[in-house]
Amino acid sequence: MKLTWLVVGALVAVLLSRAAFVVNEWEQVVITQFGRPIGAPIVEPGLKLRIPLIQTIHRFDRRFLEWSGEAEELPTRDKVFIWVDVYARWRISDPLKFLENLRDEARAQSVLDDILDGETRNVVANHDLRQVVRSTNRTPVLDQSLGEVESSLPPIEIGREQIREAILEEAQAKSAELGIEILDVRFRRINYGESVRPNVYNRMISERRRIADRFRSEGQGDAARILGEMDRELKRIQSEAYRDAHTIMGKADGQAAAIYAGAYDQSADSRKFYEFQKTMETFRATVGADTSLILSTGGDFYRFLKGSQ
Repeated sequence: MKLTWLVVGALVAVLLSRAAFVVNEWEQVVITQFGRPIGAPIVEPGLKLRIPLIQTIHRFDRRFLEWSGEAEELPTRDKVFIWVDVYARWRISDPLKFLENLRDEARAQSVLDDILDGETRNVVANHDLRQVVRSTNRTPVLDQSLGEVESSLPPIEIGREQIREAILEEAQAKSAELGIEILDVRFRRINYGESVRPNVYNRMISERRRIADRFRSEGQGDAARILGEMDRELKRIQSEAYRDAHTIMGKADGQAAAIYAGAYDQSADSRKFYEFQKTMETFRATVGADTSLILSTGGDFYRFLKGSQ
């Protein structure tokens, strides 16, 4: 009898242990009985009870979940192929619908692939390339240092942000009946397709070359102007220097002539002494220790030498 009670007690303990379960803060739980949901989803964390062996626990995440798509090459309305890579955030908003339609997160990710990729393709195909890649009608500045702007870009009424919102709205409408809510959709990257990229690069290269040619032309013009000014300034300096040099030389010649005239206007003795001094200076400059002279009796050298005896 005592053994029987021990067995019953053990069974009751096992049943109670299997009946109790814990709901974490980041979970929401749906209990099913023979495959059908029982009661409302449990969203409050804590210790909960169920009927073991009959009722089954299904746990779902309450947190924001990530969806990351694969980059796809899509055509725009103006027949330009671009690579579009998007990602999204979603959550399980209705666990009962989620359980009935999707069962688990792996199936949900697969369904989101179909919804978000399809809506991205549809929305991009309904808009031109400039609307997909541009967000505003701001005027692009090519070179801020020169203040040059390019104003030939056509205006847009719908930009990338409105296209993103359109994708999100269409995807939310399709996912609501599945028990999930798409919170946000974003473009990770938009790039030109392989067939379009060479033409884009060629246009960019041509534009850069045009700007480089303009810079080179302006530089050559400035160089010619600077060289011309330098040559003109050099000629002016040379002309003024030539004028000043000849002015100084003329004044010096005038002063020398005045000195010579003044010397000749002195008395005969003074003139004789002056002539003697100039002759000696000339003699000292032209005659060395090994010089032999043949003097004429009518020359000044002979006359002065003769007169010094």
